Amino acid sequence: MYNGKKIVVVLPAFNAALTLEKTYREIPFNVVDDVILVDDHSNDNTTEVGEKLGIKHIIHHEKNKGYGGNQKTCYKKALEIGGDIIVMLHPDYQYTPQLIPAMVSIIGNGLYPVVFGSRILGKSALKGGMPVYKYLANRLLTFIQNILMNQKLTEYHTGYRAYSGEVLKKVNFDLNSDDFIFDNEMIALIFYNGFEIAEVTCPTKYFAEASSINFRRSLKYGFGVLRVSMLYFLTRTGIYKWKLLVN
Repeated sequence: MYNGKKIVVVLPAFNAALTLEKTYREIPFNVVDDVILVDDHSNDNTTEVGEKLGIKHIIHHEKNKGYGGNQKTCYKKALEIGGDIIVMLHPDYQYTPQLIPAMVSIIGNGLYPVVFGSRILGKSALKGGMPVYKYLANRLLTFIQNILMNQKLTEYHTGYRAYSGEVLKKVNFDLNSDDFIFDNEMIALIFYNGFEIAEVTCPTKYFAEASSINFRRSLKYGFGVLRVSMLYFLTRTGIYKWKLLVN
């Protein structure tokens, strides 16, 4: 608990058997009340590892629902068990669980309703091994998105995020894509509904077992990001009504 608020960590997993335990062991349980593992029909023994670790809430998808579909299950379950602050932590150990108390404190003290762990603040992305082409694409997309969305985030593409339960109840994330673009659609929903996002410096690690998407899917993701930002801009300026935001 933090300031009387229940803290829930959600782990959207796919083939995370090799890194799940290391990630789980570093979760600060002096703050965190519950952990939810959602195994998106992995090809390895991710679920079995979670069971051995004693994770109380484990959901195994009978078929792969995609990264966004996995998160939908995560957040619905977190709200169902009464989570007041929900932290999404990738179980591939790319992001350190040790930042959870800092992220939770920002929300728990009423400063911001959403917190992102930014790999760009502090120049940790390249130090952590992010491929140069991904870093450059990240910077270019973020620059364009800030213009179209009238914001000043340092990164729109981090997978380390903490939400107030009120935010997840307010935005209709169930309408989002089941693919990787889910994260950027969440940002559009957050800003359109009047919420603000804080950022904290987040070290990151790139290694063989860490999850990643190939160049082709990265390209598809990039175009998807531009589409989301443009639709947000058109809706915000009253030129067009995007059904995701206006329904």
